[in-house]
This record gives sequence, structure tokens and C-alpha cells, in this order.
Amino acid sequence: MAASTRSQVISLYRMMLRESKKFPSYNYRTYALQRVRDAFRAHRREEDPKAVQRLMEDGQQMLALIQRQVSIGRMYEAQKTVVE
Repeated sequence: MAASTRSQVISLYRMMLRESKKFPSYNYRTYALQRVRDAFRAHRREEDPKAVQRLMEDGQQMLALIQRQVSIGRMYEAQKTVVE
């Protein structure tokens, strides 16, 4: 993987983690964080440039989805649970 692609992947990973931490609900927050970590770990050894590009596009779509869900979650915030 090229150095620029590697830095883009790391940047996407960090943005997804940052956005996932913004979920107001503990359950959604931990689920989103675990999903992001697992997805990146599962594809950590990917070398094919086309596959990496496809995964980056999927990651960008997931980032947009997380951002939308966080904003919706903030609009309809529920009561805090005991673990929060």
C-alpha cells in the first residue's frame, strides 16, 4: 500500500472513531466503535489497490452514515442509562 493511501486509511479510521464516540447512547456508541475496529482489523492485510479503493469508498459512506445517525440521536435523545 502506498504511503499516501496508508495515511488516507488511517485518517478515515480516526474520523470514524471520533464520530462514533459522539453517539449520545452508550449502546450505540460501543457498538459503532466495535464495528469500526473490527472492520479495519478484518481488512488490515489487503494489498490490492482496487480492493483498497473500494473499501475506502465504503468507509466514506459509513462515515457519512455515522454522522447522520449521531445528529438524529442528538435530536431524539433518551434518558441516560445506569452505565452512562
